[in-house]
Amino acid sequence: MKFAKIAQKLALWSGSPKTFLGAITLICLWGLSGPIFHFNDTWQLIINTSTTIITFLMVFLIQNTQNRDTDILHLKVDELLRVTKEAQNAMLGLEALDLKELEKLRKHYRSLGEGLTIDLDGTVVQEKGQQNLKNC
Repeated sequence: MKFAKIAQKLALWSGSPKTFLGAITLICLWGLSGPIFHFNDTWQLIINTSTTIITFLMVFLIQNTQNRDTDILHLKVDELLRVTKEAQNAMLGLEALDLKELEKLRKHYRSLGEGLTIDLDGTVVQEKGQQNLKNC
């Protein structure tokens, strides 16, 4: 939990306009210092090493905040599914499905979008422009 709180605060800080402006300022100062250091290898190594370390650490920070945001989004959608009478409550457990099962479900919903309604067991319930074929 401590890491999540720290990661969230760092993500907010690193994504702020002030931090971005600070980074641009540092890069400009580094660039302007080039003639002073005669653009030598150490001068170049400073920016290369700094940006590599920052990028490496930011990958973990971004992944943590992305995972958190995804979890929050899933919970919100799950709650909407739960309270909607017409929703398929079976959708609440999609995380447990493997890729083949998800692709099958994706095809099912793609066909719904094309005007063909299919029951979860695969039987056609309603076709575009026709009356409901199944008694509800």
